[in-house]
This record gives sequence, C-alpha cells and structure tokens, in this order.
Amino acid sequence: MMTIKHTISILVNDQPGVLQRVSGLFGRRAFNIESITVGSSEETGLSRMIIVTTGDNHTLEQITKQLYKVVDVIKVNNISSNPMVARELALIQINAEPTIRPEILGIVETFRASIVDIGPSTLIVQVVGDSEKIDAMVELLKPYGIRELTRTGATAMIRGIAK
Repeated sequence: MMTIKHTISILVNDQPGVLQRVSGLFGRRAFNIESITVGSSEETGLSRMIIVTTGDNHTLEQITKQLYKVVDVIKVNNISSNPMVARELALIQINAEPTIRPEILGIVETFRASIVDIGPSTLIVQVVGDSEKIDAMVELLKPYGIRELTRTGATAMIRGIAK
C-alpha cells in the first residue's frame, strides 16, 4: 500500500471541545496529524479545520468514516484529491548582528519573505508559502543560528470554483 499525504477539510460546529474530539479520534486510531489549523469559516457558527495526515487510501476512508461519527462534524472533504492552494506561515528568529544583515536580507528578498522585527542582535523573518518553501527557508537560515521557530501548519482550499 502506498502512503500518501492527505489534506482534509472538516467543517464543524463552533463548539467547545470539537477540536479535542477530532484530534482525540486521530490519536485513538493511531493516525498521525502532521499539521492542523482551525479558524472561522464563511458561515457564522461554523469553523473549518484543515488537517494534514499521511496514509493509504484505506486509511483515509477510515478517517473520513470516523470523523462523520463525531458530534458537531458537518462535512469532511479530502481536498488533496483536487488541485488546491495550500499555505503555511512561519516566524523565524535568527541571530543577526548588524554586519551580516545585508546577507540575510538577500535571502529574505529571494523568498519574498519579510523582516517583521529587528532587535540589537536578532531579526524575526516572516515567510508564507507551501511547506517546501518554508523548509527551504529554514535550511538557508540555519547557518546564522535559529533562536526560535514557529509554524502555523497548512491551511488550504480547492482551486477555482468550489463544488
């Protein structure tokens, strides 16, 4: 069986405990969550979860069936089976003495990232893009010394007109 990365969009009632029930389901079934983002949706009272997980098609089918059993889950959609747009945001605090900042700025500009904070000996870089872009940026900044890194996890939607 082939393991594939799946991006799942889950529309849920905006109620306390829904995130715990959904993530708990993954844990109980030994399904790994690579990333999870949750926020308001286009409809008042509903939130959208975007979960990235891996598994074969049978695993995805099991996840979908189990999610529909969770109270407050309205709709489950494997959006990775369609052309989609997926983005992640990362904030990366790096060591940056003033003498090496022009060098770092060159990397930041190449990635269309931005400097969002300047300290006496540090910079915080903000980068938005797909996971591969974020990974590449992190690798290029490692030699300068990453003090702190935080990533949002993927958020995604189907390209074009949604069904």
